Amino acid sequence: MIERDLRDIASLSRTREIIKKYNLHLKKSLGQNFLTDANILQKIVKVAKLDQATNVLEIGSGIGTLTEYLARTAHQILTFEIDQQMFAVLTETLNLYPNVTVVNQDILKADLKQETTKAFTNHLPLKVVANLPYYVTTPILMHLIKSELKIEQIVVMIQKEVAERISARPGSKAYGSLSIIVQYFMEAYVAFTVPKTAFIPQPKVDSAVLSLVKRQVPAVLLTDEKAFFRLIKAAFAMRRKTLWNNLVHAYGKDQKTQDKLLKALESSKIDSKRRAEALTIQEFAALSNAMVGG
Repeated sequence: MIERDLRDIASLSRTREIIKKYNLHLKKSLGQNFLTDANILQKIVKVAKLDQATNVLEIGSGIGTLTEYLARTAHQILTFEIDQQMFAVLTETLNLYPNVTVVNQDILKADLKQETTKAFTNHLPLKVVANLPYYVTTPILMHLIKSELKIEQIVVMIQKEVAERISARPGSKAYGSLSIIVQYFMEAYVAFTVPKTAFIPQPKVDSAVLSLVKRQVPAVLLTDEKAFFRLIKAAFAMRRKTLWNNLVHAYGKDQKTQDKLLKALESSKIDSKRRAEALTIQEFAALSNAMVGG
């Protein structure tokens, strides 16, 4: 009979034992920092509002610290782990949880529709809950947001600074193109912060848990979505420059282009001397629609 360790994976003693037993060489390049605070894990599950009528997609299982709490609360878990050494560890640490499917693959290269169809035996509401590596936070979030999956909510622990940027409001220093692009699709807020002391090894910065809830319809009505995203990136290209300087730099300085830009700004009632961080998503939408229609 196999003797099972009933201590939480998140307990400091068990985490250290697992690292020692498997001689794990933690990779900074993959953002491998293990959470050792059960209270934080419970709070993450609470923010995600998980229950037995919910399926969960996780990214970066590690040694199964968060996965274990998800498995105890949700119906089924599909978790992706890119590191082969961690994949081997998970066979032992998650052996108590038959509702967990672990895939040793890069989430950015995976066929999410195919993998979720294989892992989930029903069509329950889907949520994403994960402790994301700092180095690849934005690509993963955009990949999930723009995927075909019907994700109701994304709850992720990420670098505090990035969480603040994503959830930022107009007029703040953190507000930028990332804020607008994510908030176009999702309602965003920072649920709580997590000190770096809650991890081993300790990262250099604090983290935050960000909640993103899928909007029933996008935040604004657009004539051309690609044109809108191009405008957003152009407007914030040089933060200290005025909106006008950034637009001319991105779209062209010839007289015809300038006349078109001036007409669009006038039509949307936006002062060209303002800076991008002062504009709301509604104002950007109005400007984009005016530029497309002009």
